[in-house]
Amino acid sequence: MGIFGGTIENLERGLNFSAMKQKTIAQNIANVDTPNYKAKSVSFNDYLENAKKTSISAYRTEEKHINFQASSSSSAVFDYSNLRYSSNGNGVDMDKEQANLATNQLYYNALVDRMSGKLNTLQTVIKGGS
Repeated sequence: MGIFGGTIENLERGLNFSAMKQKTIAQNIANVDTPNYKAKSVSFNDYLENAKKTSISAYRTEEKHINFQASSSSSAVFDYSNLRYSSNGNGVDMDKEQANLATNQLYYNALVDRMSGKLNTLQTVIKGGS
């Protein structure tokens, strides 16, 4: 068990999810005028399932130790193939993308604040409470 009981790792996973979502939203906004472009999204449930399946690799000093294998995770990004918002076949709804961008920014900021709090706590402990 780590110092924070896995909290830092969970916050890191949340930040990785938020970064993937940010890239996807930015790609959608950049292609708002591209004909036949299909809007993409990130599914949290798919991302969570991929994170659960990901295992770690470990150095084994004994044959009886558990053998950890690193598994490759697939992307949780998918597209809305049947969705069209304009006559040129583009599937990007700019209002929805801007709302998603704002929501994702709030989520990211909350995770960063929590991570900062955990690291400040660790720094206080290291300094002896002063």
